[in-house]
Amino acid sequence: MIWDAPGYFWFLLLIPIMYGAGRYASLIIRRRRKAYFSDELFSRLQSHRRETALRLKEGLFYGGFFFLVVALAGPKIGTEVREVEREQLDLVVALDLSLSMMSEDVRPNRLEKARFEINRILSHLENDRIGLIVFTGHAMLNCPLTTDYSAFRMFLDIAEPGIMPTTTTDYQPMFQEAVSAFQSASRSDEGQGGNAARVLLVFSDGEDHFDRYGASLQQLLDQNVYIFTVGIGTEDGGRIPVTDPETGEFVDFHRDRQGSVVTTRLIPETLREMANMSGGQYFQISRTAHNIEGFIRQLNQLDRSTFATEEITRYQNRYPIPALISLLCFVAALLIPGYKANPD
Repeated sequence: MIWDAPGYFWFLLLIPIMYGAGRYASLIIRRRRKAYFSDELFSRLQSHRRETALRLKEGLFYGGFFFLVVALAGPKIGTEVREVEREQLDLVVALDLSLSMMSEDVRPNRLEKARFEINRILSHLENDRIGLIVFTGHAMLNCPLTTDYSAFRMFLDIAEPGIMPTTTTDYQPMFQEAVSAFQSASRSDEGQGGNAARVLLVFSDGEDHFDRYGASLQQLLDQNVYIFTVGIGTEDGGRIPVTDPETGEFVDFHRDRQGSVVTTRLIPETLREMANMSGGQYFQISRTAHNIEGFIRQLNQLDRSTFATEEITRYQNRYPIPALISLLCFVAALLIPGYKANPD
């Protein structure tokens, strides 16, 4: 037996308190009564009282209160076993950590906005596996595919441009790392069956300094990976602030080799092309466009595979039984007469 709300049992302490208070009140009344009546005279005046019935009424009242508390505590007895299927898909998030992602044309900046939107997506996942790739001119799998969303958030929070060896953008290493991540997950899933959808979600501003990702992208297409892309920024662009690494104070804007301030712009064509090649979709986040909900709707429509069948044991609620007993006790306490109808 288990209880839904065992804290209600504290109310049982009221039973001895009420009983003791009743006995004390009776004692005080008896002492005051002796100033006017002897016990013998009072007994003759109260000859119509049914002492046994009155004690029974009192017992039924306390019994009703006891079973009411038991009902409130929510007893659960007996078990019910059900089989529940758990389904999932695999989602790898690729996050651009190039210096241009620090531009503030989207508030507070492109990178922080990307983190915010990724966390929104995470709140809609249940059982699905998610992994994180961070990339610039290099790429690394920061978080392998996992259902531990707390661990994923931790790796997402520490993803900063400073952890990468370069500051420019190259999509080829990112696609290669995604191929390896999905292949590794496939090897670990051998024998489990299922046809879970595989999704690569790329957050970037679309700048590509090399334009050589075609072959690695084709490898993902060969694995039937859906590629969705999210462009962050504005086509008007913005400047890239440079801050002091120790104090965090603004120092200057990023400049090129000629000393001119660099303006970085969103290039949606590259990201749109990636998505279209795989049957995915391109989404954009700028000052006025925030349509990541479209990706969440698309994600919910993709096929998920059954990766586990669990037997869940549920206890059956039994509170109606003590509740009924409590009601019967209270009703009986009210109906039992405590005094004779025709006293002698």
